[in-house]
Amino acid sequence: MDWAPLEDPVDLDDPEDARDAVVVPFGPAATAEDPPRPTWKLVVAPAEPADDGPRQPGIGERLGNLAHLSANPRIRAWQRRAVIAIIVGVVFAVVVSWRLGLTLAVIAAIADTIYRSRRGLPGQRVKLTRTQRHTRKQLAKLERAGYRAMHGNLIPDSEEQIDHLVVGPAGVFTIDSEAWDKHLVVRTKNGLQLWHGPFSKKDRLEHARWESEQAAEMLSGALGSPVTVRPAMAVYGPKIPWDVATIRDVDVFSGPRLGKYLRRRARQSGQPPLSEAEIDRIHKAAHQAFPDPTAAPVG
Repeated sequence: MDWAPLEDPVDLDDPEDARDAVVVPFGPAATAEDPPRPTWKLVVAPAEPADDGPRQPGIGERLGNLAHLSANPRIRAWQRRAVIAIIVGVVFAVVVSWRLGLTLAVIAAIADTIYRSRRGLPGQRVKLTRTQRHTRKQLAKLERAGYRAMHGNLIPDSEEQIDHLVVGPAGVFTIDSEAWDKHLVVRTKNGLQLWHGPFSKKDRLEHARWESEQAAEMLSGALGSPVTVRPAMAVYGPKIPWDVATIRDVDVFSGPRLGKYLRRRARQSGQPPLSEAEIDRIHKAAHQAFPDPTAAPVG
């Protein structure tokens, strides 16, 4: 069997390298219309390969392009609002008069804005799914190790929520809990593609990264200094054939391995762990950004 050369070869005789190594499929690039074919060569590579170039600035500090903005749920909310206003305006303009149609269109847009903003008020909580509760249970066990978590935080002016906002020695994370069909194979390629059977998960990766950017923006505003938030995705259901794979800047791993993931991040981040005082400051800022009226005061 031919093996593709590695820039940073893995020593399988080294227990640490052997544990972190994963077999990753290698082959022609695939698109959403043409899923990857199973006729690949195999290459042994670390689950978290190093980038060729310097890493981009911390999440929340980058400016998005037009494609990124089009995936922003806030933009979609305004698009939906515009469609509602146009429909109402046209119907009443045809049936009654254009003045009444224009008036009702403006009223419809205002009413939708008020309704959506109340649904997304900071501090509101949503009912957690089974997988989200499982992640919450794992995070509760990590409290002794210095980790603190908030769950089900709604992002203002959107219909989206952050499943889990985690602060601890390894840093700050937003974690998506994903429930997938266990009968479909999960695979990745080139650090850019994530497939669940024939389905591309590019949109879920971009959404996870967007959530981390929103959390970074809100925490930075509440704290008064920049905060970098790392996006992660905990997948439940199918077998994940790697420990941790970083795909489109999102760390993807099997849900039950959450504790192992955070411990590894603390060792491999290249940064000193957050102190207890820093964790406390960020946690307080999180409660300011996402206030919970039912929770006891922090600190």
